[in-house]
Amino acid sequence: MTVKELQHLFELHADGSNAEKMAAYMKNHFIFFGIPKTVRVEISKPFLLAHFKKDWPVLLPILKDLWEKPEREFHYTAMELMRKSKCWKHKESIRFFEKCILSHTWWDSVDAIAAHMVGGYFSCYPEQRNQYIEKWMQSDSFWLQRTCLLFQLNYKERTDSGLLFACIVPLLHSKEFFIQKAIGWALRQYARINPDVVLAFVDSHPLKPLSRREALKHFS
Repeated sequence: MTVKELQHLFELHADGSNAEKMAAYMKNHFIFFGIPKTVRVEISKPFLLAHFKKDWPVLLPILKDLWEKPEREFHYTAMELMRKSKCWKHKESIRFFEKCILSHTWWDSVDAIAAHMVGGYFSCYPEQRNQYIEKWMQSDSFWLQRTCLLFQLNYKERTDSGLLFACIVPLLHSKEFFIQKAIGWALRQYARINPDVVLAFVDSHPLKPLSRREALKHFS
């Protein structure tokens, strides 16, 4: 199944009323076909099966085609294809992840790419980690900075707490909601593994109220 054939199926299942509701939920940052997730997943199954085993040089143009389309359902399908293909195992994939973080951007795509794609990539290529984290932390994009905070969400015992805290500290005074929320989320997740260290960090640093509240949810 080609991207064009997938688009035809999406168009056949489009629901204008539902599309408006979905767009409103995403603060009208995107347009939608209005396809419920369960239906979209079922529609896209043959497409994913046709492409997920392809090598990165063949897969990349397909992912780009999906990501460059305006409807959000294409972006969700691209992320599903990334996950199913485990494309983070390809050394060049980080460039595409960065592009996705910076385009058609909102929390739902950034968080999935950070935790699954970027997190997987840095596990496979730890020698690449510091240069990208340094670059992203110094960027003007709070979405890239959010990625630095969240890429270790699934690391559990493998979490590099020193790196996590090193990413948090420069952002402690950020007024950006998505940064404050991510700080709290990252700390809350790590608290499942090492609560005493998280408590000590929270007690010794001037976290914004939102970050502190999120970080300490499991302690209440």
